[in-house]
Amino acid sequence: MFKKFLGVILVTLLLATSGYALEIAGVNMPDTISADNNNLVLNGAGLRTKFFIKAYIGGLYLQQKSNNAQAIMNADQPMAVRLVIISKLITSDKMESAVREGFENATNGNIAPIKDKIETFINVFKDPLKINDTFEFVYVPGKGLEIFKNGAAKKTIPGVDFKKAMFGIWLSDKPAQESLKAEMLGKK
Repeated sequence: MFKKFLGVILVTLLLATSGYALEIAGVNMPDTISADNNNLVLNGAGLRTKFFIKAYIGGLYLQQKSNNAQAIMNADQPMAVRLVIISKLITSDKMESAVREGFENATNGNIAPIKDKIETFINVFKDPLKINDTFEFVYVPGKGLEIFKNGAAKKTIPGVDFKKAMFGIWLSDKPAQESLKAEMLGKK
């Protein structure tokens, strides 16, 4: 009787924890997310820190796991980045500044061709940010980058050129943080 009871408890615990591939700083990153009827798997995730502040958790989702940053950025395939804010010190202004710097670095300073798209992207961060705010940037070929905040659709920005630069914030040769890039690529 006790063994049967224990077996039921273990199965319940396993089922209750399935669906999450990774926990980082108390945040559970789902093992999959959906992108226009495509299942994307968690490639890797990590913690973004700046000046000893734990800012957010970032996760990269792909159709198939890969550690080739250049191929991921250039691919015209469904993929996503998921960010979860974990610090009350991360404000809209700080996020705007970081995103602008990220686009500058990802494009080697050549933001002119996508300047208007960057402004549209930055507007998503204008509302005050709170701990556990979750952003999903989901690229769908033929549609563009779909932006969700806490599950609600906010904007869609067309163009693979913009997608490449946006993913470059984390995956380019000048990423937001080298250790986060390695974690998102599943190298750590």
